[in-house]
Amino acid sequence: MHKGVRIHPTAEVSPQAQIGEGTSIWHQAQVREGARIGRNCILGKGVYVDAGVVIGDNVKVQNYVSIYHGVTIEDGVFCGPHCVFTNDKRPRAINPDGSLKAADDWEVVETRVGRGASIGANAVIVCGVTIGEWAMVGAGSVVSRDVPDYGLVWGNPARLRGFVCPCGHRLERAGGRGAREQGAGGKVRLRCPACGTEIDVDRKDWERVE
Repeated sequence: MHKGVRIHPTAEVSPQAQIGEGTSIWHQAQVREGARIGRNCILGKGVYVDAGVVIGDNVKVQNYVSIYHGVTIEDGVFCGPHCVFTNDKRPRAINPDGSLKAADDWEVVETRVGRGASIGANAVIVCGVTIGEWAMVGAGSVVSRDVPDYGLVWGNPARLRGFVCPCGHRLERAGGRGAREQGAGGKVRLRCPACGTEIDVDRKDWERVE
């Protein structure tokens, strides 16, 4: 049914889900119909992947992560244990007349996580945001606004605290804090003290670092 995929006997994977070769789905995970999961992913114990969710290649989803309909996760993303993605900004169980809400009584608000991003344990991703490529979300954060590429955020609500290299280390201003602005077109050049990689970020994002 899912060729080249390792599925634990206790996991529940819909035959209508698309699972890429080399992916492992572990104990008591659930993958619903219409979900698309790429190659070489790891879904830990108790993970829930809702109908229609899209997950790229080489994604690590740790234990008890909940990913609801409307979420797209690009290649190489790390989702820490117990983090959750929401998909409704005005959730209610019932309508004003007291009737139970049905599938047509609410609107899905989409969320996207960019390539290489990392989301810490117990973080909550409020629907409607985009988390940029190689961004990093601290454990326990509540993300309610967009995170720029390479952005480092934490807190409730999560605020931009700096920028990180793809290798994971925090970036510094190239040439030191007093250095002149570098990079073309309103960019600021940052440098990784660990690997030496230099990255240009938008000056407007740099100026809102707290």
